[in-house]
Amino acid sequence: MSGNTPTVSRPRRWWRLITAIAVLLTGPFIAIVMPLFSKRGREGMVRWWFRRIARAFGVRIEVHNGRVLREYADADRGALVASNHISWLDIVAVNAVQPMRAQGKKEVADWPIIGKLATAARTVYLDRENLRSLPIAVDELRKAMRGGSLVNVSPEGTTWCGLASGRFRPAMFQAAIDADVPVIPFVIRYRLADGRDTTAPAFIGDETLVTSLRRTARTKGLVMEVHVLDPIEPSKAANRKELAAMTHAAVRETLDRTQTLPAMDHPKLAVA
Repeated sequence: MSGNTPTVSRPRRWWRLITAIAVLLTGPFIAIVMPLFSKRGREGMVRWWFRRIARAFGVRIEVHNGRVLREYADADRGALVASNHISWLDIVAVNAVQPMRAQGKKEVADWPIIGKLATAARTVYLDRENLRSLPIAVDELRKAMRGGSLVNVSPEGTTWCGLASGRFRPAMFQAAIDADVPVIPFVIRYRLADGRDTTAPAFIGDETLVTSLRRTARTKGLVMEVHVLDPIEPSKAANRKELAAMTHAAVRETLDRTQTLPAMDHPKLAVA
C-alpha cells in the first residue's frame, strides 16, 4: 500500500476482519427469518446488515439524494439502477442505501455466505463467457422491473480502480426500455477522510477476494460516497445504446466533479 495512504494498526486490522466475519455469519439467520417480516421490515433488516458490514471494515457511508430510491421502493415502482463498478464493496453501497435485486456475474453465487444471500435475494446471474445467456438475463430483468422491482446492474462489466471508468455496455438497458421504466444512475466513489480518492477497495485483475478484503481492512478513514442521480426516462433516448451513453455521461460528470488527486493504494495501479 502506498505510503500516502493512512493505515490502522495490525491489531485493529485483525479486529475488523474478525468483526466482519461475525456479521457475515449472521447472514443465513437473517435470510431464514426475513419471510416473517413485512416488505419494509425485510428492507430494514437488509439495510442494517450491509451497513454493519461497512462499519466492521471501518467504512463510513455518505449518501447524497438517497430519497430517490426510497420513493421508488415505497411506491413499488420499477427502475434500472445503473452503477459504476469498483469493488466487492459496491454491493454493500447499493444495499446499505436501498435493498434491491441485482444482476451479477455467475461467480458471485460461489462466494462464501454472500453468494447464498445473493441467490436468496433473487440475483439474476449472467455467464459473461456465454453470450447466449444474455437474452435470458435481460428478459428476467424486464419482468422484475415491470413487476415493480428496483434492479441494480453494473454495465461496465468489469471493476475499475475508481479513478477511471469504462463504457457502459448497452445490453441491460434494453430491459429498461422493454419494461418502460427509468434508469437511475448510481455513482460510487471511495475516498479518504481528507477527501482524496483511494483505490484501496478496488478488486481487479487476478487478485483474490481475500487480498482485497485485507487491504480494505487496513485502510484508515475510508469513506464510501454514494450519489443517486435523477432518473432518466427511456423515452429520452432513441435506443439502448444512446440510453447507456446518457447514463454513463451522468455518472462520469459526477465523478469528474467530485474526484480529487488520488492516493494510489492498489499495488497494480501504483506509479513509480
